Amino acid sequence: MIAYADDFVVTAASRELLESKVLPTLTEALAKVGLELSIEKTKITRIDEGFDFLGFNVRKYKDGKLLIKPAKANVTRFLEEIRTIIKKGMALPTEQLIYALNSRLTGWVNYYRTVVSSKVFAKVDHEIFFALLRWAYKRHARKGKKWIVNKYFTTLGGDNWRFHCTVEDRKGNPKTLYLRNSTDTKIRRHVKIKSEATPFNPLYKDYFKQREEERKLRKTIINYEDSAGLRTIQPY
Repeated sequence: MIAYADDFVVTAASRELLESKVLPTLTEALAKVGLELSIEKTKITRIDEGFDFLGFNVRKYKDGKLLIKPAKANVTRFLEEIRTIIKKGMALPTEQLIYALNSRLTGWVNYYRTVVSSKVFAKVDHEIFFALLRWAYKRHARKGKKWIVNKYFTTLGGDNWRFHCTVEDRKGNPKTLYLRNSTDTKIRRHVKIKSEATPFNPLYKDYFKQREEERKLRKTIINYEDSAGLRTIQPY
C-alpha cells in the first residue's frame, strides 16, 4: 500500500484478491476509527490500463516498462490556470505578468521534474507561447505583427521566441526579465534510499554523507545550463 494523507493505492496480484480480501479488510479497519471507504472514489483497475494518483499517471506499457507521467487532467487544469492569468493580465505591466507566470511555472514543473515529463513540458511551453501571442495581439490591436513580435519576443540561447521585457534593477540600471520555459527544467530521477539504510546506524554514515554532498552539488550548479531542476534565468 502507498499512502499520502487520505489518498492511498493498494496493489495485488489479481482483481479477485482485491475484491474478496482487500476491500472487506479496508472497510472493517476504517470503520474501527470512524471512517468510511468512498465507493464512488474507489477504482479497481489493471496496471496496464493505468491510474491517476496525486496528479501522476501510473501505467505499465506493452513493452513492459512502467512509466509515471503527469496526469492529463492536471496538465489541462494547469494550462487553464495559466490562460486565466494571461487573460486577466491584459492591462498589467509586462513584468508583473512574467512574475506571476514564473511563480506558477516554477512550482508546477518542480513537482513533475522527477518523472517522465519532457514531452509534457514542451507541450506546456507551446500552449503558453500561443496564449501570450494572442494576449499581445489583443493588447496592441492597432500594431502590426512584426512590431508586436519584436517588442515581446527575443532570442535566448537556442530559443528565438522567448517572452521578455525590460525592467530596472535596484540601482536603476536596465535589465532583461525573461519568462521561464518548462523545458528549462532538466528531468532528475529520484534516487531511492536503500531500504536497509538508517541514519541511526553508524555503518551507513558514509552513505548518507555522500547523499548530502550530492544534494549540495546539485544546488550549487542549479544555474548551469545542463543542471537538474529549474534554472534561475532571471532572479526576482
